[in-house]
Amino acid sequence: MVLADGTYASQTVVSETANAAPVLASEGDSFLRRQLIMGEHFLAACVAASLTKLCLRAFALLGESSSKAKEMQIKSLLIMCGMAMVNPVADGTTGAAVPSSASTAMAKAYADSRESRSGGAYEDCRERIRLCSRLLLDPALRQSLGASWLTGSRQAFAELLEERRSIAQSKSARNEEAFRVEADELIHFRQLRPPAAAADLDMIDGDDMSKATGADANADGASKLSRVYQLSSIADPIYAEAQVTVHDYDIILDITVTNRTQQTVTNLTVELGTIGDLKLVERPQSHTIGPLDSCSIRANIKVSSTETGHIFGTIVYDSASSAERTYINLNDIQLHIMDYIRPATCTDEAFRLMWAEFEWENKVAVNTQFTALLPFLQHLVEHTNMTCLTPVPGVVSPKVDANGAVVMPAASSGTEEGGDGTDPNGATNFLAANLYAKSVFGEDALVNVSVERKPDQGGKLAGYIRIRSKTQGIALSLGDRITAVQRLASADSLSQP
Repeated sequence: MVLADGTYASQTVVSETANAAPVLASEGDSFLRRQLIMGEHFLAACVAASLTKLCLRAFALLGESSSKAKEMQIKSLLIMCGMAMVNPVADGTTGAAVPSSASTAMAKAYADSRESRSGGAYEDCRERIRLCSRLLLDPALRQSLGASWLTGSRQAFAELLEERRSIAQSKSARNEEAFRVEADELIHFRQLRPPAAAADLDMIDGDDMSKATGADANADGASKLSRVYQLSSIADPIYAEAQVTVHDYDIILDITVTNRTQQTVTNLTVELGTIGDLKLVERPQSHTIGPLDSCSIRANIKVSSTETGHIFGTIVYDSASSAERTYINLNDIQLHIMDYIRPATCTDEAFRLMWAEFEWENKVAVNTQFTALLPFLQHLVEHTNMTCLTPVPGVVSPKVDANGAVVMPAASSGTEEGGDGTDPNGATNFLAANLYAKSVFGEDALVNVSVERKPDQGGKLAGYIRIRSKTQGIALSLGDRITAVQRLASADSLSQP
């Protein structure tokens, strides 16, 4: 262009198209419209599925050539397209943004909801709306999947209600059969018993009645032997072993000390120490043991939280032939978290709420010899005392009997691995399940199992097991337990599909 003084100049002009203002809900709109505009992706997917089922039902009753059914089809497609266009604006992924100059309360709420939405949740719901649209537009797809949409979803919902009803009935039956303590029954405190009485008596007063009625018939010798730990070597002059009895809030150590020498030992003391949330209630007293004689020493340890702990110590004694004190280091006793974990149930809503609230998470990679999905999940459930909340066919969760012990119910016919001749992986190479348990202290433990079977790698399982809890001790201890359990697969537990 030519300026006023006769010189030449150039000027660049850029034309921009203003973004369309986002659609904001007004106070006169219905509640459903306000929620859809505010970015409720899951609600939009539910509305799309409901409209699709209505159209499929109209086609089934009126026929494919009915004008009323086609009119309903067109209106439903327009509504689903509108929901798909509104939701990206609320999510902030595409579309116009809310102007910063918006001062109304509705615009502020709209902006807050847009910032709180998750892109991953919208993508899942948009895929659902896309599937509904294809089902209405494609006659061949509608012919093949119409029956599944109309009857399959109703059948799945009926099975879910039946499962919830059976869980509620079993829980009420277990509560009715459980032994209830009378209100006037005495309370026994093991820590307040005198040391002399603790050494002479091996049972509390209530144990005599339980033995007479056969309440502890399940406590056989094999289970007691599994709790015996060798503390010192056979070659040591003083041999010691301990039987560990785990009660919910305290641990009793019955230590048997044997003098294998021909001399009398005096001032023999068992010095104990703990690692973790364990506390020694009372220090064991000193004893004098004659040649080839033995004595029993009892120690009480208080437990305050669900965490893997260690008990270590030494034996200190004086010999009659020497003026020096002798020390013998004892082997450690490891207390597993499984002693305090009990299977429990909760609703899916409560599980999701706790999963969002709990801050401690432990992520364990799947590293196992299993090549089948369902046997691997059953292996985890059995060895972690957890309940599988996800309805998976063939997976049996442990239960708590009337005596408070964790037992595995007998598997019904056809539920065991390969019992019905079917593939133990089911019809898929993916598995996702939620596990739940509760400690004796009321602490919740959440586990999410996401496993994938890779046929191109010989059926190797890969994935992650995520653990969440309110305390760090449960997350770490349960993660160590699951890591060890993955490698405990026996030859008969493996399933080659």
